[in-house]
Amino acid sequence: MADLEGSLEGMVMTEFWQGKRVFLTGHTGFKGSWLTLWLLSLRAIVYGYSLESETNPSLFVQLGLEKEIDHHLGDIRDAETLAQKIISFQPDIVLHLAAQPLVRRSYIEPLQTWDINVLGTIHVLEALKKLAYPCAALFITTDKCYENREWVYSYREDDPLGGYDPYSSSKAGAEIAIASWRRSFFNSSNINIKIASARAGNVIGGGDWAEDRIVPDAMRSLQAQQPIPVRSPRATRPWQHVLEPLGGYLLLAEKLYHQIVEPQASVNFFDTAFNFGPNLSSNRPVKELVTTILNYWPGQWQDCSSPTALHEAQLLNLTTDKAFHTLGWQPVWGFEQTIEKTVHWYRQASQLDSSQQYGDLRKLTLDQIQDYSRDQVEQKHKESSDRSVDVIGQKS
Repeated sequence: MADLEGSLEGMVMTEFWQGKRVFLTGHTGFKGSWLTLWLLSLRAIVYGYSLESETNPSLFVQLGLEKEIDHHLGDIRDAETLAQKIISFQPDIVLHLAAQPLVRRSYIEPLQTWDINVLGTIHVLEALKKLAYPCAALFITTDKCYENREWVYSYREDDPLGGYDPYSSSKAGAEIAIASWRRSFFNSSNINIKIASARAGNVIGGGDWAEDRIVPDAMRSLQAQQPIPVRSPRATRPWQHVLEPLGGYLLLAEKLYHQIVEPQASVNFFDTAFNFGPNLSSNRPVKELVTTILNYWPGQWQDCSSPTALHEAQLLNLTTDKAFHTLGWQPVWGFEQTIEKTVHWYRQASQLDSSQQYGDLRKLTLDQIQDYSRDQVEQKHKESSDRSVDVIGQKS
């Protein structure tokens, strides 16, 4: 029994999430839609609070999620309404994903970016202060919150925050606010609210239809039988499938909740910041990402780089040692499998008409969630078996 429990360390537990009340901001977005479907598959009770999706098509609509959750269109900049919704729902877990997530748009709308990403975060923090029962809150920021020095070393959670562009700096501002509110208002042992933040690398996967992102741009170009425009072919990013950080978020939220209701059983403190990124081998240049995509969907790409282009980071890596040692979390899918799963989703979607999309895309998305969960179980069992072999070898 002990061996089985050990092999499950670092995995999302279905029994924990069943019946849990989850307040999810940004649920209509790309990551929010995947997370909503995963939570529903875990039988959680989901309240979604977000603006309407800006993309057409919208993954949230394609998956038919509106009728399966308590779906509310709202703006996190509306502090009064946001607080009222959180308080009336009485969540066990708050997952704050809502954001202005695009670097290039932040140059055009810097004030709005800061308003949404910093003040919106503070509005959630202020609402949490009014809760009188146990609640674990996880705030999703980004790997771009670090002061990027364009070096080969991976950033750790205690490295300096910063940001060149308004988006990156706004996320650093959000992290500073989260740390401040944690120390100022949620730091006492008798407080029933615990907050943490999660910083993820570049996330890809089926159903991302945003503008100015390389994978959605590539998929649109391939479907139209046009060359893929590539702005920064030499820029290196930590590519990971959307399910990787989402699994980390669920795991961290679970641990955070247990820290509140079972403080005597917690040997670690989870109310801090955590990185969620891929293995080092998945840090690849954009050029390699595109050429790998073309292995699964034939076509061409063209270099559209310009010396007058807006500044974007060229080199960015995260270390996830803390998540591994504290949560037992680690990536499951490598670079090649991530690309294969992503392109497969889009190619399947491209072959469906609107009348087929709801059922077929939902099944495809759920199948990938199940594939990921199965592969994670196999990874854990393999690690457990390898440890057993090592122990036997040491004894002999």
